[in-house]
Amino acid sequence: MRRKVKVSDVRLGMYIDELCGSWMDHPFWRTSFLLEDAGDLDTLRKSAVRDVWIDTTRGLDLLIPPEYDDEAATEQYTEAVLLQAVEPEPARPQQTSLEGELARARVVQARAKQAVMDMFAEARMGNALPTGAIAGLVDEIDQSVARNSGALLSLVRLKDKDDYTYLHSVAVCALMLALGRQLGLSQQLSRTLGMAGLLHDVGKMAIPSQVLDKPGRLTDEEFAIIKSHPERGWDLLRKTQIEDEIVLDVCRHHHERVDGTGYPDGLSGEALSLYARMGAVCDVYDAVTSNRCYKAGWAPADALRKMAGWQDGHFDDRIFKAFVKTVGIYPVGTLVRLKSGRLGVVVGQSAKSLLLPVVKVFFSTLSNARIRMEQIDLSLAGDAVNGVEDPDVWRFDVAQIMAA
Repeated sequence: MRRKVKVSDVRLGMYIDELCGSWMDHPFWRTSFLLEDAGDLDTLRKSAVRDVWIDTTRGLDLLIPPEYDDEAATEQYTEAVLLQAVEPEPARPQQTSLEGELARARVVQARAKQAVMDMFAEARMGNALPTGAIAGLVDEIDQSVARNSGALLSLVRLKDKDDYTYLHSVAVCALMLALGRQLGLSQQLSRTLGMAGLLHDVGKMAIPSQVLDKPGRLTDEEFAIIKSHPERGWDLLRKTQIEDEIVLDVCRHHHERVDGTGYPDGLSGEALSLYARMGAVCDVYDAVTSNRCYKAGWAPADALRKMAGWQDGHFDDRIFKAFVKTVGIYPVGTLVRLKSGRLGVVVGQSAKSLLLPVVKVFFSTLSNARIRMEQIDLSLAGDAVNGVEDPDVWRFDVAQIMAA
């Protein structure tokens, strides 16, 4: 079957049957071929060609979200979405090893948590927020992310449910900074987005604690109160003399969706800024991977798979794929089982593929015993990830293994 698709929807494995437009715009000497090379895909996307015809009998079909009750199709869809983010690109080497940055990241985390608590207390009382101190804190978080993004991001994910509101803000700040780097934004703009991440949930200070921290199911009335926090935060920031439009935008619109079904304003399409789209992905990822008063957090790799399944209408496609590249399909701190039967903790991403991270192996499931700890790059080792494991089930302290 022939299907006309936009170049932005083309993926590896499709059979290009015809390139649309003038022959002068065509980047290839062939007009029909199986698209197997990531370089050819990049060339096609950078060309003047906007549409192509594909032959679904000779290659992959358009990535169409499945019906919710089709479990097999849903799994295939989410896998395909994640694999689209695996296309190789120039590696961004970390300045510091994970082990070398973890100690400094713990100090940054503790200081940031206290600073956010103080800032939120000031906002609650209607006092002006110390923009200079906020900028200094964002700069400190940005420096940790630049040295090794996995260190701070893995630490803030392990927050206690009682610290959630404050460390969630620190986590979203760090994620916004890292995502900004991935998207190639300027340092100044990225730091503004870091500030937006730090203050995006300040409206929760206006929510009664018995509603905000309720462990059970919320009533419709209580959920309506929770949903008011973006507008309340927007009002709080303006009253406390925060005037930056990007910070205000992310605060008000980080719960909007690209299909217009979000809140509070139901924005969609071009009305939803790049910055709000970034905030939405970062906010959801940290929220679903954190332990809350009413549920345990998902494993990072599982969270990404589920978020990939929400792609149709929930997140901006380009931003989500950039986010996957930012944290990795197997984010730092993920406990994985290898095909060799060994267990390891992800400590970094390899330059070759997000599917083949750098792991620190320490346990054999075959002998059910600890083995000599060893750091291996799976893209060079002839081994591969066979699945994600729950550290709590195995009673392993992932943070301790990362620091060893």
